[in-house]
Amino acid sequence: MQQRHLNRKQYFCELANTTRTFCMEYLSTHFKLTPDTRVLEIGCGEGGNLLPFAEQGCKVTGIDICEERINEARTFFTEYHHHGTFICHDFLLSKEPRTEDERYDLILVHDVIEHIEPSYKRDFVLHIKSFLKQDGIVFFGFPAWQNPFGGHQQISVGMASKLPFIHLLPKPLYKGLLKASGATANNIGELMSIRASQMNVERFERLVSEVGYTICQRTLWFINPHYKQKFHINPRRLWTFLAYIPYLRNFYTTSAWYILRQTQK
Repeated sequence: MQQRHLNRKQYFCELANTTRTFCMEYLSTHFKLTPDTRVLEIGCGEGGNLLPFAEQGCKVTGIDICEERINEARTFFTEYHHHGTFICHDFLLSKEPRTEDERYDLILVHDVIEHIEPSYKRDFVLHIKSFLKQDGIVFFGFPAWQNPFGGHQQISVGMASKLPFIHLLPKPLYKGLLKASGATANNIGELMSIRASQMNVERFERLVSEVGYTICQRTLWFINPHYKQKFHINPRRLWTFLAYIPYLRNFYTTSAWYILRQTQK
């Protein structure tokens, strides 16, 4: 497991820097931030992605199922003298806003969809629409399943955390390798859940189309923008010709970014 996954303050700052440097510019072509902008992040963790929006005066809310992460988000926002609302709850069980004013102009779902069990994915993506204003946008980002570390094995320990493509092994072999490397039962459970998800470009685009979203923009990254923080290397988009080859593109996509709007009837 990398040090940044243990040092949550470092992880918070790295996420904030990536959002500040890359994500906000990416969103700016479709959306203008104002002090009245309401931003919701689903699966917010420590809240690092939300800090740059709070710095711009936006009204930010984060929801996460992990109480420890929510407590850290509150602590870090207080340290940086910014206000944010952080809620520990299962998003799928969250009550829908009653009025348009209670809905959000921008919803962030960054590195979350791959953690949602397959049987809940459709309900999850559909539920998001209930929180989005009619003219609002949703940002999705996720690693394509088949890329070298698309199984998130880097959050494991020992040898397994450093080996690319091992998540593509048959289930018994992958689980056995994680166990032999010293992973805990909880860690193995999380990684096997991600393995069951297997989110890639084709599955995601089919899913969002089925539930009534229009893709406004898509960028497939060969070098994830967050690698600027992690490894000090500049981001790079996937070559255009490769980005349009189904299945094969997933092996080279370290992060897939989407901007969605509700399909107008």
